[in-house]
Amino acid sequence: MKKPFLMLTLTCLLITAFKPLFAKKLKAVFSYAAFNTLQDGPYLETYLLVDGKSVNYVSNAENLYQAVIEVTLIFKQNDSVITFKKYELNSPAAADTSKIEFNFLDQQRVLLPNGTYDLELTISDKNAAGEPFTNVERITIDFPNDKISISDIQTAESVKKAEKTGILTKSGYDIIPYIINYYPKNAEKITFYAEIYNAATILGKDEAFLINYYIESWENQMPLSQFNRMKRETARDVNAFIGEFVLKELPTGNYNLVVSIKDKNNETKSIGKLFFYRYNPDLNYAVQDFQNIDLSTTFVSQINTPDSIIDCINSLYPISTELERVYARNNLKRDNLKEMQKFFYGFWHSRDALNPANAWQAYAAEVQKVNKIYSTGNRKGYETDRGRVYLQYGAPNSVTKSEFEPSAYPYEIWHYYSLRNQSNRKFVFYSHEFATNDYELIHSDALGEINDPRWQIKIHKRDTPTHSLDPEDAEKHWGGRIHDNYKYPR
Repeated sequence: MKKPFLMLTLTCLLITAFKPLFAKKLKAVFSYAAFNTLQDGPYLETYLLVDGKSVNYVSNAENLYQAVIEVTLIFKQNDSVITFKKYELNSPAAADTSKIEFNFLDQQRVLLPNGTYDLELTISDKNAAGEPFTNVERITIDFPNDKISISDIQTAESVKKAEKTGILTKSGYDIIPYIINYYPKNAEKITFYAEIYNAATILGKDEAFLINYYIESWENQMPLSQFNRMKRETARDVNAFIGEFVLKELPTGNYNLVVSIKDKNNETKSIGKLFFYRYNPDLNYAVQDFQNIDLSTTFVSQINTPDSIIDCINSLYPISTELERVYARNNLKRDNLKEMQKFFYGFWHSRDALNPANAWQAYAAEVQKVNKIYSTGNRKGYETDRGRVYLQYGAPNSVTKSEFEPSAYPYEIWHYYSLRNQSNRKFVFYSHEFATNDYELIHSDALGEINDPRWQIKIHKRDTPTHSLDPEDAEKHWGGRIHDNYKYPR
């Protein structure tokens, strides 16, 4: 399931279509997942969850109240429409709109051959005035015939044996999707479904293979040992897999749910990942206790003043987990050098137990590079947005710089061909002052990052102070290349 939800940034598509004051604000969440079939080929499954309190109800023929959502899905390649789907989604009927406490879910399936598409979603409340909301998302469907592949991982509200085949049915199971990839304190477990394709073709029919499924830290891709499972399977044309983890002992943080296919030689044949966020305030970060290790003989003994260890710990922010960030911010005090050294050593030992010193030295070299390039008058490079992105994700594949575009503030567009389990991701930075090295991140399509559809307006706000609702207004500026620079990075 793609475009998941993150606590700080909605990277699952949260739709808010603004209507006149007399109308409600339509709120919905949209997501999708790709699957494959032997008979018809690949298809995209789309999920739309609508907040029942956010829509307008009118009386129907049964004298009950019902809302109607108009939905259009258009799939394009190179601006040519490949296929589309237009339909109306009816809410459950209600006798009293003041007592509505439900959300309503829609699921669709669209056959799509392997390829990259621009998915254009348009949604509106049929009973409210105003313009519909439209969003475009680039998607890729890739199920090769000559290797094992995995469907997108679909998180589920529930999974049960199907009594009859319907839109929710896959491989004999009715799967009610859980499309908001945020698991709050009261969420007891994460349940998920995935399909493995071509195992019989590649490995041999009925050959044994392993499904390794686990939860890893999103920030550093380190598997969590207490959330790591194996399941033995025999190869079929399509293997359906249902997994589950109890979340009681999973701390607050950003994670990937991972499904990995291994052959009998323990070679990884395919891997799939899904991001999710867990909120669990009852669990706290615990610093590893290295009672049997003399820290004075380790590399941290050379970082022996409060100022130096604080600077080193602060530089870890871009690659720290959320729990590590909270602990460092709230628990490390200047007057406790030993505690700070223990935290710092534990941080690097957890990432490279064999040689934590080398791991730190390699990262410190990157920090030094970032400080040299991105420091400002009052901030070190690792504290800036560009420095943080560089340290967290590595160097971009390309950087497009624009300092003298008419009517625009200086900006940079960073392009990553591959970003963890994402592809073709971009970051947009701008400086609202000239002759400065301080650039702010204002937009990205990467998971967990700020996403602002109006970012072009912000860059052109230098000569366009009004709050236009049309992001294409930025293209009206003479000599402006911002759209091309983003769409076709160099």
